[in-house]
Amino acid sequence: MNLKRLFGTILTILGIVGLIYAAIGFVNGSSAAKPLIVYGILGVIFFFTGIGLVRSTQDVAKA
Repeated sequence: MNLKRLFGTILTILGIVGLIYAAIGFVNGSSAAKPLIVYGILGVIFFFTGIGLVRSTQDVAKA
């Protein structure tokens, strides 16, 4: 597995975790809105960066 693809997968998973954490905080009505917004924005950035890395990395067969 390519290192860029692995890093993209890790970023995607971190983004999903950040988005889920922010969503749970918003649904539960947490009084601290500022950290939840930061987690949500970082989650979106990590998610789309990871997806971009996974999509742009080509699988090259080495013989």
